[in-house]
Amino acid sequence: MEPAKAMTLPTLLLDFPLAHVARLTLNRPEVSNALSLELQAQLSARFTELSNDPEVRCIVLTGSEKVFAAGGDISSMAGVGPIEILQRHTERVWAPIQHCPKPVIAAVCGYAYGGGCELAMHADIIIAGRSAKFCQPEIRIGIMPGIGGTQRLVRAIGKAKAMQMALTGKPISAEYACIAGLVSEVVDDAQVAETALEQARVIAQMPPLAAEQIKEVMLAGMDASLDAALAMERKANALLFASQDQKEGMQAFLEKRRPEFKGM
Repeated sequence: MEPAKAMTLPTLLLDFPLAHVARLTLNRPEVSNALSLELQAQLSARFTELSNDPEVRCIVLTGSEKVFAAGGDISSMAGVGPIEILQRHTERVWAPIQHCPKPVIAAVCGYAYGGGCELAMHADIIIAGRSAKFCQPEIRIGIMPGIGGTQRLVRAIGKAKAMQMALTGKPISAEYACIAGLVSEVVDDAQVAETALEQARVIAQMPPLAAEQIKEVMLAGMDASLDAALAMERKANALLFASQDQKEGMQAFLEKRRPEFKGM
């Protein structure tokens, strides 16, 4: 009798829990959802697919009830030289997450450390459980954040707090992260998944063209002058008046009924 073969479970799960909502679940529990090169490649591929899927209007990104992601996979970095690190081109791997046009909600319980914190910061909304902790501990192993940790963190919480996190490697609580501006909302751990899905449901019922324009203009405007950002806002708003959803939304308002948005 042949010995039973060990089954390899997928490291990234995809399901569609609600209409127009996709959910990606990190699934490496044996290593606290460490972001291996394989898992990063899968995230890149899935975000590319979902970005181009007209049926998807919102994406929820989550880990387990005990950990979001404990960081990069150190075993894949120890002993590696700078040229190999450079040639991994993580900026290309993570680009589909960074440039995803659909609203992204991160549902975070437990540790979001290092690359896990950087992954969460790619989301547009972060729902955190009370157990959640956010940290950029790279300095403690002789390196620094390399997937946007120094740049997104300072934009989210300001220089003083970002410097403290990056230079000490000290984690911050969900409550502190919310006060600082890194997290959108803090709820009990048992309510994180439900809260994230409820917000995704609300967003998925909105006109997707408007949602995408809001996200694009907000992100682009952060690094522009106020005048330039306001000009982008005016033109994006005017563009939406060419959509069928704008006609439907205003007509439904006047007729006191629920609108049916088609993304057109």
